[in-house]
Amino acid sequence: MGAQGMVFGLLGFLLFATLANCNTEGDILYAQKQAWVDPYNVLESWNQNLSTPCTWLHVTCNNNNSVVRIDLGNAGLSGSLISQLGELTNLQYLELQLNNISGAIPTSFGNLTNLVSLDLQWNALSGPIPSSLGSLYYLKYLYLNGNDLSGSLPVEVLSLVTSGSLIALNVANNSLSNTNTTQPLQIKVTTIIQDLNIISV
Repeated sequence: MGAQGMVFGLLGFLLFATLANCNTEGDILYAQKQAWVDPYNVLESWNQNLSTPCTWLHVTCNNNNSVVRIDLGNAGLSGSLISQLGELTNLQYLELQLNNISGAIPTSFGNLTNLVSLDLQWNALSGPIPSSLGSLYYLKYLYLNGNDLSGSLPVEVLSLVTSGSLIALNVANNSLSNTNTTQPLQIKVTTIIQDLNIISV
């Protein structure tokens, strides 16, 4: 095979790998669509037959056609979060606030290592806050307030505050057992906390 053939072969492989990744992400999002009740048909454009989810409404992709953002706030959705969402490893923003999403926060969300913002506030989520969220070192905004989460706030998540990476944390209006102001966090003086609310009401 000549040099030109090798170049075309490599380009073909890269194109195939990119399309395969798009199809995988599309399959995951379509599976999530199936797990949700969508009374207002906001997910109507999520068509499994399309080669990429990058053309779907409420989905944003990067230049490599990989999903980096999902915006579905106040969309009237109910149902649960599927664990396969944790395979969207290039995801940076997951905005699902003001819905009626129930069930647990998947522990697989700890695999979303590029996540910058996770907004699940004012849903109907229950169960513990996964300690795996402490692996999200790029996370800056974490909104879990207004759910029915129980147990304690994991020290792994609090460590993101003390390390200075997490600048907005709100877990108020849940059923957590250790969120009160009698045990203040030890936060670096140089860290600016824009919205630190760990009061459980």
